[in-house]
Amino acid sequence: MRLSFTDAIVKPRHTLTAEPVEERSFHNTPPLAQNSPADDAYLQLKTDMHRRLIEAMNLVGLDRRPVEEVKAEVAERVAALLKEDARPLNGAEISRLNEDMLHELLGYGPLEPLLRDPDVSDILVNTAREVYVDRFGKLELTPIKFADEQHLMRVIERIVDRVGRRVDESQPMVDARLPDGSRVNAVVPPVAVDGAILSIRRFARVPFNLERLVTNGTITAPVGDLLKGLVQARLNILISGGTGTGKTTLLNAMSHGISDAERIVTIEDAAELQLQQRHVVRMETRPQNVEGRGEITQRDLVRNALRMRPDRIVLGEVRAGEAFDMLQAMNTGHDGSLTTVHANTPRDALSRIEQMIGMSGIDVSPRSMRAQIASAINVVVQLRRFSDGSRRVVSLQEIEGMEGDVITMQEIFRFDQTGIEADGRVQGRFAWTGIRPRFFESFKAQRIAVPTALVETAG
Repeated sequence: MRLSFTDAIVKPRHTLTAEPVEERSFHNTPPLAQNSPADDAYLQLKTDMHRRLIEAMNLVGLDRRPVEEVKAEVAERVAALLKEDARPLNGAEISRLNEDMLHELLGYGPLEPLLRDPDVSDILVNTAREVYVDRFGKLELTPIKFADEQHLMRVIERIVDRVGRRVDESQPMVDARLPDGSRVNAVVPPVAVDGAILSIRRFARVPFNLERLVTNGTITAPVGDLLKGLVQARLNILISGGTGTGKTTLLNAMSHGISDAERIVTIEDAAELQLQQRHVVRMETRPQNVEGRGEITQRDLVRNALRMRPDRIVLGEVRAGEAFDMLQAMNTGHDGSLTTVHANTPRDALSRIEQMIGMSGIDVSPRSMRAQIASAINVVVQLRRFSDGSRRVVSLQEIEGMEGDVITMQEIFRFDQTGIEADGRVQGRFAWTGIRPRFFESFKAQRIAVPTALVETAG
């Protein structure tokens, strides 16, 4: 009897709303998506074929060989193995098997189709049994599975090995990246109780610019012109938002306003920025080695960046004591620097920066900390992710200075939610506050055009 695996590949998607994750337990209930006999047969065949290919092929330098050459050898060996086993597969199934084997040998196994899907923004592997994706802000359960826990671990190890990192029982959590800049986080046992967990935050192959953000509703055209002007005027900008709100995407888009004539130094925990200028120098942190030595932190890189004659410093995300060194850089002639921070409001963002300065170990009074912040940062841009999955800039606030012990800010524009449509989409509008920001003087001095819509409301 001939088995067909094609139906297993095109099964309908399931969404989280159909069966909430929080109502189930890995220990007491079966996975949400049960394997059909065709699923199980295909996984078994693929696992067996992969093992035999590894035994038969010369894997030394495999990733340096031309892809077409490897592809031809895989097809030849798969055909021979199928003939040896007398497995009756049709042409489409053989082609699918060849492609999966190529993914296993050179790529990231079952995840390859998802990594090639432009609509997928996040890939969430909840042990070898479940793989979710985020499409247009909504989570979906896919039919994709790993053969077993060892299969998933091989994929995780391949990802972290390529960026010189490691993950094992002694270091069970790791941040890494894919060659395209996509952000990767992996957690393995014993920290991950039910099995390894892999999270991939993907980035667009074509980097976002402000025009694309206008098209998808993150900002309006006048807001886009204003953000571009802020970068061109060399103002120090802090982008604030919660997890998954699009902070790095906005930073990449705003960076298009930086001139090709400037030297930019980027500092990241895992390199993911996609700056398009000619003169970009990228640096990435390094974790400690097996002996507990050799760690290079973001704070080390910020201090080193000051000796590299940067015109601008772009810090992917400020997390700890490097906040103090970043503020020092902003206050000592490195205007036009950009960074991001996790916070829910502009005021919370400044409070988090203040807390991070305290983490630097330097004895500074709260008033002095706030004075440093008020002097260094010019603008805070706040992002928010809404219930329909959309991401929007919800506030832009200018820092005016200090009033007593408090940092004073004024809101230039905000996004007001007005309702929710029948299909769940959030309704709202961008509203100008009518306040004329002080950074208009910088715009005027550098002959940067002010958005007409803002001029009309700001007076």
